[in-house]
This record gives sequence, C-alpha cells and structure tokens, in this order.
Amino acid sequence: MSTVLLREVPVDSVVHRLWAGTKMIAAFTISLLLMFWPAWPVLGVIIAFLIAIAVLARIPLGALPRLPLWFWGLIVLGALVNIPNGTRGVLVYAQVVVFGLVLVAASLLIAFTTPMGEVAPALAKLGAPLRKLRLPVDEWAVVVALTLRGLPLLLDEIRVLRAARKLRPKESLLHRASDANPLIDILTACMAVSSRRAGELAEAITARGGTGMLTAHPSAPTRRDAVALVIVFAVCAGALGLNAAL
Repeated sequence: MSTVLLREVPVDSVVHRLWAGTKMIAAFTISLLLMFWPAWPVLGVIIAFLIAIAVLARIPLGALPRLPLWFWGLIVLGALVNIPNGTRGVLVYAQVVVFGLVLVAASLLIAFTTPMGEVAPALAKLGAPLRKLRLPVDEWAVVVALTLRGLPLLLDEIRVLRAARKLRPKESLLHRASDANPLIDILTACMAVSSRRAGELAEAITARGGTGMLTAHPSAPTRRDAVALVIVFAVCAGALGLNAAL
C-alpha cells in the first residue's frame, strides 16, 4: 500500500493556483450534498466531476494510493454480509462505500494540489467570523498546521519500525511465541517515538518564543476562486436536477 499521502504533486495547473480555502469549501459542499442526497445519479455526477478536476490538475496515476488486497476483500465481505437483506441492502451498502471513497478522493485532490503550509492559514481565514464568539481560531489553526507537518514524519517512523521488525531474527520457538502480536509492539514503539518528537517540537517552539505567524506569505481568494466556486455550485445543482428528473 502506498503511504505517500499529504504530498503536493509538483505541477502547475489552474487547480494548483486556487486558494486552499476555495478547495476546502468545494469539498465541504460536495460532502454536504452527498450526505443528504447520496443517490446514484448524484454520485455519478460528482465522480465524473472529480475525475475532470484530476485531469485538469494533471494528477498522474502513480500518485494515487495503492490499496492492499485485504481492503478490497473487506469490501466484498461486507457486500456478502448484506446479501440476506436483498438487492436493496446490497445497493445501500454500495452507496455507502462509494460515498466514502468519493469523500476520500476529494480530500486527496486537496492534498495533491495544495501545499500543506497553506491549509492552516486558510482555515484561520475561513474561521475569522468565529473570533467574534471568542473562539480560539488561531490556536486551532496552529494545531492543524503542526498535525499536518508531523503526520509525514509519523508515517516515516512507522516504515522504519516495520522494516526494523522484519529484520529481527527469529531463532527459537519461544521468540516466535512472543511474536504473536506485532501490531501491539509497533503501536507501542510509535507512541514512544511520537511522545519524544512531540517533546522536542514543544521545546523548539518554546525556544523560538511561540508559534509566531502561520505563514510568512498569506494568501487570499481571487477572481478565479469565485469562478471555481460558481462551477462547483453549478455542478451540485445540476446533480440535484438530474436526480429529480430521474
């Protein structure tokens, strides 16, 4: 399985040049639409729209995550479990699966076309009205920024720990018996490494006098962002119209 996630695809496209907040609003609009109208016509329109966006953004097929066979096996197993409920039960299950995959695809498009350093400032700008309610919007944005920066490091640590465990010798039956649950060992090691890295990061932030600015070059929406949102809203409205017509 490919774990190269949350990495921007380094190409130039009109989708890459959009403001990060615009992409998040578009993804939220799509998720809201599918949450209330998860019908097949709506799903089909949204899937076609996401494919068109991926082509427009020049996302190569190699950037897509390669899911393991056990994942698809669980999908098939879920379908088999719903067979006693009849055709309707299988169709509802398929709708739920496709709905989840569409949301993941929309999130991946944001990750593939947006530098992770622009997500937190966009969230802070979108949440600006909440400051009137005295909510800690900036602190939330800082937490998101640190999480996005730390997640690739955690994935790298998991790769290293997994590779190191595979290289451990298995010489005796006693060792094999104690090796019955490797997942617990890996999770325990990941927690220890994460705690150590979190402490080092906190000390580094404190030594620099705090979190400071979210970004040195703040961005803002432009006219192209307004056009992009109009297109997204039009696609959503068209999907609803097609669903009503059918």
